Amino acid sequence: MSDSQDARAAGSEVLAEERRLRRDLGFWGLTAISFSNILGSGWLFAAMYAAQTAGPASLLSWVAAGALCGLVALVMVELGVSRPEGGGTVRWPLHASGRLVGTLIGWSTLLSVGGTAAEISAIMQYAGHYLPWVYHDGGLTGRGLAVALGLSAALTALNWFGVKLFARFNNLVSVFKVIVPTLTVVALFASGFHSGRLTAPAHGGFAPYGYAAVLTALAGGGIVYSLNGFQAPLDFSGEARNPRRTMPGSVLAGIGLALALYLALQLAFLFTVPERLLGHGWAGVSFDSPFGQLALILNLQWVSSLLYVDAVVSPGGSAYVGVAIDARHTYALAKNGMLPRVVMRVSTRRGIPQRALLLNLVVIVVFLLPFSGWQQIVSVMGDLYLLIYAACAVAVAVFRGRPDGRLLGWIPGLVWIAPLSFVVSSEFVYWSGWHNLRLALPMVLIGLPLFLLLRPQREQPRPLADELRSGAWLLAYLPGLTLLSWLGSFKGSDRLPAPYDSITVAVASAAVFAWAVRAGRALPVAAPDPTVR
Repeated sequence: MSDSQDARAAGSEVLAEERRLRRDLGFWGLTAISFSNILGSGWLFAAMYAAQTAGPASLLSWVAAGALCGLVALVMVELGVSRPEGGGTVRWPLHASGRLVGTLIGWSTLLSVGGTAAEISAIMQYAGHYLPWVYHDGGLTGRGLAVALGLSAALTALNWFGVKLFARFNNLVSVFKVIVPTLTVVALFASGFHSGRLTAPAHGGFAPYGYAAVLTALAGGGIVYSLNGFQAPLDFSGEARNPRRTMPGSVLAGIGLALALYLALQLAFLFTVPERLLGHGWAGVSFDSPFGQLALILNLQWVSSLLYVDAVVSPGGSAYVGVAIDARHTYALAKNGMLPRVVMRVSTRRGIPQRALLLNLVVIVVFLLPFSGWQQIVSVMGDLYLLIYAACAVAVAVFRGRPDGRLLGWIPGLVWIAPLSFVVSSEFVYWSGWHNLRLALPMVLIGLPLFLLLRPQREQPRPLADELRSGAWLLAYLPGLTLLSWLGSFKGSDRLPAPYDSITVAVASAAVFAWAVRAGRALPVAAPDPTVR
């Protein structure tokens, strides 16, 4: 059989598996997926950490993060509507920038399965309030690890029986995740609040730590991590009934609903913390379980009990969605040729990639074994997601200028939205701090030897020089961002002080974006991809 026949046969196999995906998801199902994926363990902690970092000015951090996530989401929506397919966030960079970028971003995606492990670890930590034998001294006990592994298997089993069951179960969990935080806000305000708290001079006024702290709170306060996950419906675009009609609204609605709830929670925290706890300012307010302990201090025993239950349900719902999303990513990686084709197989009975679910269960277990604490896992997860967003911003700009780059033009202004979202994603990564980037970005570069190892196994590989040329921008971008992080003021050496560090990152990111788009548009025009409808 010739190489071209092999390629056509592989494309037919992929298309056959893609057609087995069930298109059962509508607007409300997709919106619930988006909202549930955003509202995980972050709401239980972010309000306190953001207040510690920026005081009442943390409200600006939430608004800024919501606006910036909305901007990035517009790029993702255009791609999801125009090129709907399972696991699209790892497919689009491959189509736009070639195999090198596709492999590195795919490797990042595979590593980001650890985010689901983080939510499972959070469940164990919160469950330790009632079951002290599962969590002790900042980590899982032996028995706690066994329970965590059992929970991982249970979440995989729930996803095993089809996307319709997944959507129905997720809708129920999402309702609970809305009710409990809403009741918390109402109960806290009803218990009494301190007027004038936002501008009180006794506590440093509105911005007691300066307005630069607003940027620090984006990462240090847990805000970026809390709002992360809005892209979830896009990974189900291949299973949506009418992606062009339902996808844009569901993504933006998920962000809007989550942001409104986070702002309400932040206000409730700022207005109801007892005055006696502010003797050392907002930085001195510290709880192990912020809203649960605050409710106890305010004699809201029933709220505290409900919160500890939701502290299991909310991360559990996010982990449940995460297991499903990770399976779609792994399915897409098999389509990309990063994993054996057998992983890509979709169940004829259930219409979901069950073998990908099993592989991700193994990855989750691998993360749970050495990293027993929630903070240990999430410290680098957010950066991996942001790199995927940055690669998608490049992809949408490349597709706009290429004959094979089908876009419907649903989002106006992509000519400026794409580069701005790339710069925004880069700033988010940079603001996460040197202590995170020194681990996250080198981990991504491990994908380079993986690319070289897998290259000979692909059908009709391009010359290596061409592959490196089309992906060289990413090989320069990752070390460059790491170097700037070390030089900068966000947990770095402060050799490049604020605000010049963030300005430098913005200028360098804009230059890399232009380079990446030129390289992508210079790629040979590919034949229509049979796996993209």
